[in-house]
Amino acid sequence: MFLFDNRITLENREILEKYLNGFEYKTSGLSYSALYMWRDINQFSWEIIGDYMCMSGVSHLELEQGIELPFMFPPLTKTGSYDKESLRETIFKAKEYFESKGHPFSLRLVPFHILEIIKEAVPELKWQDDRPNYDYIYLTKDLIELAGRDFHKKKNHLNYFKKTYEYEYVKMTSDMADEAMQFIDEFNRRKDIPAHEMELLKMEEEAMDDVFRNLEAVGYEAGAIRIGGKIEAIAVGGHLGTKMITEHVEKANVEYRGLYQAINNEFCKHVAGWAKYINREEDMGIPNLRKAKLSYRPCQLLEKYIGVFPD
Repeated sequence: MFLFDNRITLENREILEKYLNGFEYKTSGLSYSALYMWRDINQFSWEIIGDYMCMSGVSHLELEQGIELPFMFPPLTKTGSYDKESLRETIFKAKEYFESKGHPFSLRLVPFHILEIIKEAVPELKWQDDRPNYDYIYLTKDLIELAGRDFHKKKNHLNYFKKTYEYEYVKMTSDMADEAMQFIDEFNRRKDIPAHEMELLKMEEEAMDDVFRNLEAVGYEAGAIRIGGKIEAIAVGGHLGTKMITEHVEKANVEYRGLYQAINNEFCKHVAGWAKYINREEDMGIPNLRKAKLSYRPCQLLEKYIGVFPD
């Protein structure tokens, strides 16, 4: 359900980025590259209400239980600051709009560093921790160097890959879209997952096809590893502020030992010139994914919260 009238398009990138870049949100979902990539899956839409941009989406974390309710990101400012009274007015107008459409109002994916700003403006909101949506943020140099005992196993896998396989890392362009989609198709056919996850996977395939054909237009940073001339791993990311990149997608053929370590390492090397930090997004509450993300020793877990009005 696209709650607001405006959608995420290439044509409205300029106005969206005025608000997305108007404050250091640091959270993976609040970048144009992320919103564009997942715009249909998460049904993102937006509206200017008062002094702020209001962005709505649908969470799929509860899809298995048949729950699909819209939520709103924290209101976005283009000035670098928030005014308590105008912020309060915007949130209550958005609440009225949600309820007029028959939906309860909630703020989700609210990063901790603007939590107090919203609390001061709207003390009526009640907050709960949203651990499945915490962002994992790493120092780029740590993921390149893999130094110390904590990274010993990963460094061994990476070294094995480099010694065993002839490969090349290439910067991806939209001309490679068909080749990249062949890799995605083969990657997904190896999966054995429940029906509701397969539905999301098919939607993701459509999103990736669009992304690969618009890499330059959206401003993605993307790379691939070829082995024997064939793509066997990809990584796609986007700018988040001035010193951080969000890695939206990382996929590799697990038949090649060390390939996941290699694509991560190479991607980081090729953005290190400007990106001090890598945001590798959330773990969605998936135990194995959480374990994997923690194993890379994040320098920060970016806390996020859910705000609701009491009944």
